[in-house]
Amino acid sequence: MSVQHLNSQSCQTLADWLCYIEQSHPIDKIALGLERVLTVATRGELGSLPGKVVLIAGTNGKGTTARTLEQLLLAQGHSVGVYSSPHLLRFNERLRINNQDVADADWLAAFALVEQLRQDVPLTYFEFTTLVAFAILRQQQPEYCLIEVGLGGRLDATNIIEPDISVITTIDLDHQDWLGTDRDSIAREKAGVFRSAKIAVSGEIQPPSNIARVAAEKGATLLQLGQQFHYAATAASWQWQGVTQQYHHLVLPLVPIQNVATSLAVLEQLNKLPDADVLQQVLQQLSLPGRMQRLRQSPTVMVDVAHNPQSATYLASQLQRLKPRYSKVVALVGMLKDKDIAHSLLPLTTYVDEWHLVTLPGTRGADSGLLMQALQEITQHTSAQQHTAIEEAYPKVLNTLEQDDLLVVFGSFVTVSAVLALQQEVG
Repeated sequence: MSVQHLNSQSCQTLADWLCYIEQSHPIDKIALGLERVLTVATRGELGSLPGKVVLIAGTNGKGTTARTLEQLLLAQGHSVGVYSSPHLLRFNERLRINNQDVADADWLAAFALVEQLRQDVPLTYFEFTTLVAFAILRQQQPEYCLIEVGLGGRLDATNIIEPDISVITTIDLDHQDWLGTDRDSIAREKAGVFRSAKIAVSGEIQPPSNIARVAAEKGATLLQLGQQFHYAATAASWQWQGVTQQYHHLVLPLVPIQNVATSLAVLEQLNKLPDADVLQQVLQQLSLPGRMQRLRQSPTVMVDVAHNPQSATYLASQLQRLKPRYSKVVALVGMLKDKDIAHSLLPLTTYVDEWHLVTLPGTRGADSGLLMQALQEITQHTSAQQHTAIEEAYPKVLNTLEQDDLLVVFGSFVTVSAVLALQQEVG
């Protein structure tokens, strides 16, 4: 079967446009730098976003932080746009306005605009789609724009905007080929989102020194978790203390409290902290697709996009809480080979009774044998089984489960999105 090669004139659907830009620059090819995207953005003033703008960087927790901010602002009657990546099932998920994914027609018009502005400037897949999202935000004019950084911060395409508040959620070893081999180097890259005379919020519990150093260099006002704002949790509730305001006896959310605490620090600076009853209502319902998401019961299936040591450690803490409820905990894991596989699996070894390791497709996908090797390095576990593809592995593992078992699918957005698609097919 021949591959259809598109040009911009032949693009009639959103799928056409995505195919066109991926042919021009494959989605797994990364080229950091702001020169290309700035050139095109300047032609259409796409870097000037409406309303108040929050730029969110970090290794983990960007999506949860953006979702928390979004839901708390919506609950107070404000219009909110959120740009994030990657998506799980549909590209449209990458931009939502007032809790709704942007429709194909709006994407099509914006793709055509950016292609016209681009002329002969080459753009990466992420640069192109980021400018398209910015064009839609400029057209829709929400009161608040919440923008997730794609990779790093300093050289990420999203960093062409001028945020009112910049955020670092967490710092961990990830994308070392591009960001550096230690937490301090990675922190410097992510702190590149800070701005002179603007607020910078850091939700990292153990902040590398470069966070404060870069804030001082840039003249940003830094609010650091554990210094300017705090939280404390018990088994039943939690509390938050900001610069001038505080909450007590809060409902425990299904997402990391650390990210919620960071979001509250941002809202305090925006003078948009909600009433306590509004906050409690939002916390009770707060969730994010692909993060501790329950797909079915009896047997229970949960998916989580944990794909590095820090996010895997949080997943392990949740399994510690859940494990007593189940007869057996089974893990289905697929990862990318540029991740720290061994240290991502290690926190889960205490709580997983049975492992299923799956090969992911594409040049970045890790072979199940590589996962097996990593698992054998950190545990004497011998019951791990290898699978060639998610489409084969998921139904097979599902059929082996008893009604009181828990299946946890994790390791990559690729893994989780594939299972979500399979689950959608079976209903």
